[in-house]
Amino acid sequence: MAGSDENNPGVIGPGNIQEGLRGRVGKFPVATGTNRRALSNINRNIIGGPPYPCAVNKRGLSEKYAAQLANKQQQQLEPEEIKKPVRPVPISSEPEDCNIIDVEGYKTSDDFSAPTFVQHTEAMLEEIDRMDEVEMEDVEEEPVLDIDGCDKRDPLAVVEYIDDLYNFYKKAERSGCVPPNYMAQQFDINDRMRGILIDWLIEVHYKFELMEETLYLTVNLIDRFLAVHPVVRKKLQLVGVTAMLLACKYEEVSVPVVEDLILISDKAYSRNEVLDMEKNMVNALQFNLSVPTPYVFMRRFLKASQCDRKLELLAFFIIELCLVEYNMLKFPPSLLAAAAIYTAQCTLSGTKQWSKTNEWCTGYSEQQLTECSRLMVNFHRIAGTGKLTGVHRKYCTSKFGYAAKNEPADFLLDPPF
Repeated sequence: MAGSDENNPGVIGPGNIQEGLRGRVGKFPVATGTNRRALSNINRNIIGGPPYPCAVNKRGLSEKYAAQLANKQQQQLEPEEIKKPVRPVPISSEPEDCNIIDVEGYKTSDDFSAPTFVQHTEAMLEEIDRMDEVEMEDVEEEPVLDIDGCDKRDPLAVVEYIDDLYNFYKKAERSGCVPPNYMAQQFDINDRMRGILIDWLIEVHYKFELMEETLYLTVNLIDRFLAVHPVVRKKLQLVGVTAMLLACKYEEVSVPVVEDLILISDKAYSRNEVLDMEKNMVNALQFNLSVPTPYVFMRRFLKASQCDRKLELLAFFIIELCLVEYNMLKFPPSLLAAAAIYTAQCTLSGTKQWSKTNEWCTGYSEQQLTECSRLMVNFHRIAGTGKLTGVHRKYCTSKFGYAAKNEPADFLLDPPF
């Protein structure tokens, strides 16, 4: 329904056009194509100008008059109005008569606003951009350090294939593990006797001043042998002494003689008994003495943590406490090493600390270490009490930096929120 033209002074009806332009152009052509060309000429001439919210009438305009009208309207437009962005209005292809609105009568101010959905979209995009900027400012990812960069010139560090070595250790560590409930098949010994034996062997290892690798291999040989061979309780100490002899032959440069081991065991066994047990052990283990122990992973993971001497001694104190405990056999050696370093870092700093470099080198996240770390804190709390205090007394000396005197990280025992 067409409205009245009284409120639109700029509206030119079909009759007005004929009277106002009579004598200059004559009759209007009827061709529809001319109408479209004339309107396109107007749009090209008025650059950036406001659109005409209408279609041309059926009779149309001639090209000559359309160009003159466009030039006149362009001169009347203010520069500010020309520069303002406008929304294009689609031209109806239906041949219906409509009014032509003069440019001067069309308001290009705030009367013509963007659609609501466009405004909402723009606001949403601005909010997303703002949130991304805040996240980029607040969250800064911690870089992973190249822990082998300083050893590239050291041929003994084997930087070229050190990662391949530890990937192999990770795969091979399962072969050196024992079932966590293997003691159930032993009829004359139990897990408490195992703990007493290992606690005593830690003192023997300390008195003989053996290498650290020897202690961890000794414990591994004992567990692997007891997992496949039943032993009576009066032969349990013989198993421990023989396992240390085998570990010394594998790791040490200067091996203790059999007589020294017999003497330290209060001459409870003869030389032949030690040698016979040695034969039984290597046969039961199929001569497989080369297994990754927690010590192998400790050295690598301590390098990743950029540790000092204090952290190193505390980590070794914590993991040696785990050697005595039978229920720690359920954890693989690599996880034990990572959890010991994590617990030591938390103990010294008073807060939870586990960097991206630690996580990348160990292959364990902080969440994966939580269970094992809590057990280690409990062992640290009771290390100086009870009967098995060999590790605590060892690390209460100046040689080991009084590591056992550090307060345990009790905050790790708190349940997570």
